[in-house]
Amino acid sequence: MEVRRINEADTYDIRSKMLRQGLPLSTCKFAGDDDDQTFHLGAFIDNKLVSVASFYFESHKTITDHEYQYRLRGMATLEEHQGKGLSKALLSMAFPIIKQNLCTVLWCNARSTAAGFYERVNFSKISDEFDIEGVGPHFLMKKVID
Repeated sequence: MEVRRINEADTYDIRSKMLRQGLPLSTCKFAGDDDDQTFHLGAFIDNKLVSVASFYFESHKTITDHEYQYRLRGMATLEEHQGKGLSKALLSMAFPIIKQNLCTVLWCNARSTAAGFYERVNFSKISDEFDIEGVGPHFLMKKVID
């Protein structure tokens, strides 16, 4: 397994398959994907992209104890490669990049079904469960990066 930077378009296929099933591919391009401080990471097995995550220099209005923040969005792993530590590897590579950008917190709107994973990698729930229309139940979660 290898983790490396990828471009935004490389994320669309896995986002489509895992996060936007049945929706047009155009729904897989997220606002901010091409911003200067956004970066995208991919995990490869046998030179095949199997897991992706995107990181945006974006603050959440309710997280006021950290001035500079990054947002995690669109993290997804192909079903046949789940449970192999790929998402954890993506996050491990992202943390030093985020810290290098003088940010100390990473937040996300985590699907409720994935909240346990985020808790295992030291994210904390900071909201009650809420619904994102057309996507489903989520929690706002954050991780302080030391």
